[in-house]
Amino acid sequence: MRDITLKQIAETLGISITTVSKALKNYPDVSPKTRKAVLDLAQSLSYTPNSFAVNLRTKESKTIGLIIPEVVHHFFSNVINGIIDEAEKNGYLVIILQSNESLELEKKQVELLMNKRVDGIIMSLSNESNDDQHIKEILRREVPFVMFDKISKLIPCSKVIINDQKAAFNAVEHLIEKGCRKIAHIRGPVNPQNAIDRFLGYKKALEKNHIPFDPKLVYTCKNVTFDEGKEFAEQIAKEHPDVDGIFVITDLVAVGVLAYFNEVNIKIPEQIKVIGFSNWFMSQVITPKLSTVDQPSFEMGVQSFGLLLEEINAKKELHAFKPRTIELETGIIERESTLKK
Repeated sequence: MRDITLKQIAETLGISITTVSKALKNYPDVSPKTRKAVLDLAQSLSYTPNSFAVNLRTKESKTIGLIIPEVVHHFFSNVINGIIDEAEKNGYLVIILQSNESLELEKKQVELLMNKRVDGIIMSLSNESNDDQHIKEILRREVPFVMFDKISKLIPCSKVIINDQKAAFNAVEHLIEKGCRKIAHIRGPVNPQNAIDRFLGYKKALEKNHIPFDPKLVYTCKNVTFDEGKEFAEQIAKEHPDVDGIFVITDLVAVGVLAYFNEVNIKIPEQIKVIGFSNWFMSQVITPKLSTVDQPSFEMGVQSFGLLLEEINAKKELHAFKPRTIELETGIIERESTLKK
């Protein structure tokens, strides 16, 4: 069955297409009798507006694109919830794409979203992102664009971030306050800015507290996984049995660390203390419960959509838009893995 058009409704009622369109939009210059006739016929024929035609006329798709490294991660799933919640309130649909930490896939997804004529794009970079030409193309085409969490400082767009360096500094100071003096760091890959900043925060905390930095105590994740946490925990236990504290790039890896220590009966926190990052839900259910940096993921999603909507509206109203950065606060959540015994 073919879709019902405004023209068919107009011909059936013997009125103009313009009058039908105005009646459906409740314009005051259409008489109540005509409006009722149009609405009744439209309902009986199951008429729905042609969204493609509306988009062409308004130059809006009422959709936005969201590219994230992985959907299953607790942090990103909370960000998605925040974005979708705000998008629905404002009449937008969200196309969610997962880059799987792949630069090539990320490039394809950017091109796909631009070809779909989305009204804007929100993005957290993949760990492989060391080439920003595809990002610059978004700006060249003047598509409203917001980065969050894993960002590039070189791209002049709006961003929603935390102060990763400060948060990491506070996490390591927390270990030091609990009596740790030989602290290892399981860091993220070398490319993402947040992994770099967390590593720098780790070093600064050691420096401030007059603890020598030892590069042998830094272990670099390739994929940031649970299994890497177990593998690095085993290496630390064998290579540096006197390590008494570990700061881990994210909770998923930290849970792997705890799992290994539990398997080999290394007591936490008595022998070694562990702190993670992001406040993943698993951090509260593993034994011992994991101390962590609380990262406001849902709020990051809310603020990311808010910045994108500001830019979309500015573009629609032909106003100049100046990108801005929102920095959200973090905090330390102390649990059993760092308690002072």
